[in-house]
Amino acid sequence: MVAKGYRPVDRDQRFLVPPDMREWLPAGHPVWLVIAAVEQLDTSAFHRHRRTGGVGRAGYDPDMLLTLLMWGWAQGVRSSRRIERACEQDVAFRVICAGDAPDHTVIARFRAAAASACEDMFAQVLALCARLGMGQLGVVALDGVKIASNASMAANRSEEGLHRAAAAARVAAAEHAAADAAEDDLFGPGDRGDRVPDEVTDPASREGRIAAALADLAAEREAEQTARTGKAERWLAERDRREGRHAGRPPADIEVEVLTARLERDTAAREAFVADYWSRRAAAEAAGTRDWGREPVQRTAYLTRLQQQVQAAQARQAKRDARAAGQRRSRNITDPQSRPMPLRGGGWLQGYNCQAVTSSDGLIIAVSVSNNPSDVITYTAMAQAAVTAAEMIDAHRPRPGPDRPAGIGTIVADAGYLSADNLTAPGPDRIIAVGKAHAVERAARDNPAIPATDPANPTDPVQAMAHRLRTPEGIATYRQRAHIAETPFGHAKHNLGFRRFTSRGLDRATAEWHFHAAVQNLFKAITTGHLAIPAT
Repeated sequence: MVAKGYRPVDRDQRFLVPPDMREWLPAGHPVWLVIAAVEQLDTSAFHRHRRTGGVGRAGYDPDMLLTLLMWGWAQGVRSSRRIERACEQDVAFRVICAGDAPDHTVIARFRAAAASACEDMFAQVLALCARLGMGQLGVVALDGVKIASNASMAANRSEEGLHRAAAAARVAAAEHAAADAAEDDLFGPGDRGDRVPDEVTDPASREGRIAAALADLAAEREAEQTARTGKAERWLAERDRREGRHAGRPPADIEVEVLTARLERDTAAREAFVADYWSRRAAAEAAGTRDWGREPVQRTAYLTRLQQQVQAAQARQAKRDARAAGQRRSRNITDPQSRPMPLRGGGWLQGYNCQAVTSSDGLIIAVSVSNNPSDVITYTAMAQAAVTAAEMIDAHRPRPGPDRPAGIGTIVADAGYLSADNLTAPGPDRIIAVGKAHAVERAARDNPAIPATDPANPTDPVQAMAHRLRTPEGIATYRQRAHIAETPFGHAKHNLGFRRFTSRGLDRATAEWHFHAAVQNLFKAITTGHLAIPAT
């Protein structure tokens, strides 16, 4: 096809821009829905951090700044500078700020001050979605994703490295302070740009972060020792409950604590027995009788053997500590609360473990953030949070109806959450995989189970779950997990580019994860048509 010619490019042509901003974008554009949704939220927590009534120029409306952040997040724009630039170049951003673009410092300070209100905003958006009829709770999925922190893996230091860095920071701060004092004596006091930066001399900056990292390492060691002691006490209590039945060898990580506790307890019992003997003997001699029996030995062969076992266990523990010397504890100087996280496909990242419970229709109903890479320890807390969210959803649902029973039907999760405690903990029905997805599918295909039959070992919760996953109903329910649980994470990482937190610290990461979940839920309501501009 041959064109007649070229269209003219007349950059001097004059246009009449509509004076009403509502004509700049179509009535059904999503930005109008976001603006309307924010107007329905209780934003008093965001206003609490803003003060008015003083002198000077007027401030920016917190509702407008919140709308900017939500719209920017949904477009994959999280940088305060990029949002400022978009307020000048992008029509949707210009509509939100009404042409009065805030500076990036205003946006950044508002984001920092509003972190404490993000959890409440997540709950409000969830209630809004519930009022729109969203939140299918028949099957919900629990899953976790590792999100990088605003820190580098190269900033990790061992305890020895932290002590060296702390000493170097003190020396550097002293040298800079001395040089600054000398220049003040030479040139006179005043700030002419030759002052030592506050981030260098301020003990709350680098030196403070190093001190916080060292304190965190000490607290972790103390917590692990307390946990081992408690585990040893529970193991001994279980052994006593079995009334002499063989309990097996204690686990390696608590072997020293268990044997030491047994030695101390049995030694004290022997000393009490010997003391009782001498008490009875003294009473018998005073009464003029010789009814006191044979004198007991102070240390029996059993106690000697137990002492040898303690020494052998200590030697084994010393060897394990020597082998683990290369795997020293470390903390990150930039973000001491972040941790190295292993990735499923291999490799590591410095970040946090983010959890989410998602409903069948893609609504995130509960979230949490921790710096422990293990998923299994998060199940009970996340299940309880999901139950609380389900109660709130049911309370705001317009018409529950017989097709939507109240509460959560079944929680599905992968093998990362598998443990006997998680399978037997109170809460909703659950299906937790006993292995990789392909292994679970192969077992259900090659060795299907009849639902009415009992597992080979019904008292073992893991065996019972493996039997249930081989039934047609069980495997059909579990097959919904991947779509429900992993779709929100894929959208966050690949569509929105959310692979790294913009702020530092566990509290700020938790606030940012709540904010992300709120934005994702709001736009899920928009894209599915639940939240729409009413027809006029």
